[in-house]
Amino acid sequence: MIITGPGFPLDLDEPVELSAELLASLAENRARVLAALTSGVPVYGVNTGMGRLAGVALDSLEQAAHQRNLLIGRAVGGPPWLSAEEVRCLLLVRLGDLVRLDTGVSPSLVTFLADRINDGFTPAVPRSGLGSAGEIIPLAHAFQTFLGIGTVLENGVETPAVDALAKRGVAPYVLGPKEGASLIQGSPLAVTYATLAKGEVQQLIDLQTLAAAIAIDVLGAPHAVYEPWQAAADDHLYTLLHELNTLIEGSPSRPEVVQAPVSVRVGPRAIAHASRVHGDLLAALRRWRELPSDSPSFSGGGFVPGTGYHAVDLGLRMDAATAALVHLGEVSVQRMHRLLDERFSALPPQLSPDPGPQAGLTPLHKRAVGELHALRRLASPATLGSIDTSAGQEDVQAFAWAAGDQLRAAVSRLFAITACELIAGSQARHLAPGDGPRGLRAAYAWIASVVPPVEEDRPLGPEVQRLVAACREAYFNDLATLT
Repeated sequence: MIITGPGFPLDLDEPVELSAELLASLAENRARVLAALTSGVPVYGVNTGMGRLAGVALDSLEQAAHQRNLLIGRAVGGPPWLSAEEVRCLLLVRLGDLVRLDTGVSPSLVTFLADRINDGFTPAVPRSGLGSAGEIIPLAHAFQTFLGIGTVLENGVETPAVDALAKRGVAPYVLGPKEGASLIQGSPLAVTYATLAKGEVQQLIDLQTLAAAIAIDVLGAPHAVYEPWQAAADDHLYTLLHELNTLIEGSPSRPEVVQAPVSVRVGPRAIAHASRVHGDLLAALRRWRELPSDSPSFSGGGFVPGTGYHAVDLGLRMDAATAALVHLGEVSVQRMHRLLDERFSALPPQLSPDPGPQAGLTPLHKRAVGELHALRRLASPATLGSIDTSAGQEDVQAFAWAAGDQLRAAVSRLFAITACELIAGSQARHLAPGDGPRGLRAAYAWIASVVPPVEEDRPLGPEVQRLVAACREAYFNDLATLT
């Protein structure tokens, strides 16, 4: 992956390479930055303190140590740590920020960062307890390790950063003017969470569409409520209903069913809302490609304060995405319960091939209920709740990183719920007459290949995890892969 300019990671697995043209441009810009710093004008975090101490001027000796001190004194977090995947994405996002000319760092810093991405250097970055405006605490933990300070994770084991650098034959990095301040500005952790979650949320939207179609099929629900004209001007719902009708085409409705349960009827509307919210998050994330992350930014030959540390637009959209996923979980758990009820399915109670001696899938529904209980507790907005810090200088926080952490936790819970419902739908099709509509046959075969039909009670916990892993691995841009 050749980096030619600012942007977000394209592939988390590819090594990165900085183009010669980019490095030359950064070198020219760095010379302008260093020249501007000699003017004697106060520059926040460079020749002044930070936060409430921004009015304190630093002499030349203090400035020399200040950039290092910025990364040491603010590293007050602790475990649990971000995963290796999350840290790699964070470093990639930070790289995309630092190659912007308005950041003004040196080519040597971005080269050092790119090399650490490529050699698997994984700083121990806290995922909670971060009560600052912006993300100074986790970023201090992340980038003090470049100086040989703090902790990294080597195969999951906490290791002194200086030892990890030595193992790679690398000397600790020596920060130049402004570079420490630039490393801890902006909101790369919020961007990281949004970047990682965007594909996962789309997967869940696709899988929930599949689960809704299966429920309609095996319950014999009347199709009229899913006709696309019912979407009116709602483009997301219109597209979803078209897709759903393709999947269920040829599935007979049971004549005795006048109306299916509400969870079966409104599923498409809930999925369409999740799709709309997901689109809003993607649009906000695209806008962040163009936003300066540094404060102060280098612009017009001088240094200008910024607000890239306040990622409220990402945070509130991630909160909204979490709420949408919680509602999908509620609908999914209820649909699953209807699948197990012979009054709605006309199938053996609890989808057991031998009701009574065999419990069937009721225990699996209880797993889904437990996941939903945990999922609901994530719905409280994380972005709201500012508290004064830094003697009143930092009196508002976005907590966007916390919204991202909650969103990824919600994704994990909904994957488990969806897997439980897909297993129940597959079992229902196994017990029902016929093979189901043509649009769902490949999906039924795929689910059964991962979790075979339950002929007698067995521990399904490991099989839920196996199906979750299979769902995560198979990226469904649309459901054509399963039809």
